[in-house]
Amino acid sequence: RKETFFAVEGKSSAKAARMSRPEHLAPPEIFYSGDEAKKYATNSRMREIQTSLSERAIQLLALPETGCFLLDVGAGSGLSGECLTENGHYWTGCDISKDMLEVAVSQEVEGDMVLNDMGQGLPFRPGSFDGCISISAIQWLCNAETSQANPYKRLLIFFTSLYRSLVRGGRAVLQWYPENPQQMELVTSTAMRCGFGGGVLVDYPHSTRAKPTTHCGR
Repeated sequence: RKETFFAVEGKSSAKAARMSRPEHLAPPEIFYSGDEAKKYATNSRMREIQTSLSERAIQLLALPETGCFLLDVGAGSGLSGECLTENGHYWTGCDISKDMLEVAVSQEVEGDMVLNDMGQGLPFRPGSFDGCISISAIQWLCNAETSQANPYKRLLIFFTSLYRSLVRGGRAVLQWYPENPQQMELVTSTAMRCGFGGGVLVDYPHSTRAKPTTHCGR
C-alpha cells in the first residue's frame, strides 16, 4: 500500500487568520511571477523556512537509502530540490510558474524541471518515483480560480496521477496549509479515495502562532 504524508497549518492566532492567503490574491502562475519568484533566490528568511520544511519532509519519507529517485511537486525555485540533492537523492520537480522554474534553472539545480499544472494530472509514467515531497503547494488546488474550476475534481486528478506515479509502497510527504477543517477533510478524503491511507501528525499542535504540521498517511 502506498503512503502519504501531508503538512498542514497548526493553530493560528486571530491576526494570522485575518491575513490574506496567497491563493486568494491570484492564481499561482501569476502570484509567483516576476519579483515574487526572485525572492525565493534572495530572501534568506524564505530560504530558511523552505529548507526547514523540506528537511522535515525528507525525514518523514523515511527512505531506506540514498540514491532514490523522487518527485518534488510545486518545486518552484528548487529550494526543496536542493535539500533532496544534499541528502543524496535524484529528483524531478514540477511547477505551474514559468518564472519560478526559470529561477531554478538560473540557480543550476541538479533536478530536471517540468512546467505542469498538478490539478490537470502529473505527466509521468506509472511507478516512476520512489517517493514524493511537496512544500506549501497543494492548498492551491482547493481554490477555484474560475467559475468552471472544481477543487474536488482537481484534487482527484492530482492524487490519482500521484498514486500512479509512485512505486509500490512509495510514500509522499505533502506539506500544506489548510484554511479550515472542511478543506483538510476534502484533501485527506480525496487522497484516501485514490488509494492512499491516512492519519494526521501535527507539528507544534499547541502553538498560538501559525505553524506547519504534517498529515501522515498509512
